[in-house]
Amino acid sequence: MACHIIDPVFTALKLGYPVAVEANNTSYRVKGESGWTNLVENKETFPLSSIVRYDFPARGNMPSVRMNWYDGGLLPARPEELEPGRQLGDSGVIFVGDKGKIMCGTYGEGPRLIPEAKMREYQRPPKTIPRIEGGTEAHEQNWVDACKGGEPACSNFDYSGPLTETVVMGNLAVRFPNKKLEWDGENMKVTNLEEANEYVHRQYRQGWNL
Repeated sequence: MACHIIDPVFTALKLGYPVAVEANNTSYRVKGESGWTNLVENKETFPLSSIVRYDFPARGNMPSVRMNWYDGGLLPARPEELEPGRQLGDSGVIFVGDKGKIMCGTYGEGPRLIPEAKMREYQRPPKTIPRIEGGTEAHEQNWVDACKGGEPACSNFDYSGPLTETVVMGNLAVRFPNKKLEWDGENMKVTNLEEANEYVHRQYRQGWNL
């Protein structure tokens, strides 16, 4: 789901490759003869929950930015602007800006300024981004039309490649928790922890190289 959830962040903030990624994971637990014990090392399964922090460089006239990912039931701190009784939600995005905050759901659905009083005061700008006819239920047709020579798909490889690589960089950071991995996206290489690069490129068996 990560690609669906952070897509509006990538689009709005014009993100590309992160320059560093760091993860903090919950401990793995096993039950032995003396009861439950914590296992720090477990390379076979994902943790129960994690927080992943991505650092992105400045882009044009946009400053550097940090993106935080929460999973396994963990949530960010409740925004002070969110009205009492209003749910934070368990899937979506919070944009934190200098002048306010915006919340939206998965796929960027239902973006709202918080508090709602600010949303009521806001004057929406004209729509300039092309829409897919049929909405989120018809995005496959957008890809089919591109394959048949139409306009490039809204999530073409130029865009979806760095987006997907960012997501799997989070998986890599989860495998090496509590270590900031410095990332060279253009060369697809972790520059400060050589052992992490074992999982960046597939190692083909002899005779099966492409």
